[in-house]
Amino acid sequence: MQHFKTYLHEEAGTAELGARLAHTLMPGLTIYLHGDLGAGKTTLTRALLHAAGHTGHVKSPTYTLAEPYSVVIGGRPVEVIHFDLYRLASPEEFLDAGFREHFNAQTVCIVEWPEKAHPVLPPPDIKVLLSIFGEGREIELQGLSDQGCQCLDRLKFAPNL
Repeated sequence: MQHFKTYLHEEAGTAELGARLAHTLMPGLTIYLHGDLGAGKTTLTRALLHAAGHTGHVKSPTYTLAEPYSVVIGGRPVEVIHFDLYRLASPEEFLDAGFREHFNAQTVCIVEWPEKAHPVLPPPDIKVLLSIFGEGREIELQGLSDQGCQCLDRLKFAPNL
C-alpha cells in the first residue's frame, strides 16, 4: 500500500494537489474522497478535471448524484464521473440508479461520500482523506490496489504543498 500524508496551505494547495493527481490518472481508476462538508472534496475534483483537460464548468453533483466529464488520458478519450452520494438515502438507491455499471476498465470514478453506498460500491484504488486544519487541510492519500499505487508512484508529491 502506498501512503502519503501532508498539510495543504489554503484552497490553493488543495487545487495544486488535484492538478498533480490529474496527471497520474488511468482508465478504470476509482477514487474515494472522504471528509466533512467544506473539507475540499469538490475543490480537489474540480482542479483535477480542469488539469485533465475539461474546459467547461465543473459543478458539484450534490443534487444529481453524478456528473460525467470527457477528458483525454494517454491520447484517448476517457469519461470521468464525479459522484456525490451525500443525499443518497440507501445503498440500494445507488444500485437502482444504475451507477455501478460506470465502475469499469474504461471510466474513472471519483466518489464523494462513498460510505453512503457501502457495501455495494466497488472498492477504491485510491482513498483520499481530507480534514480541515487551521487555514488549510490535512490530506492523506492511500493507494489500495496495484493501479492506485502506480498512480501515487507517479504523483509528483511534495510535502507541504
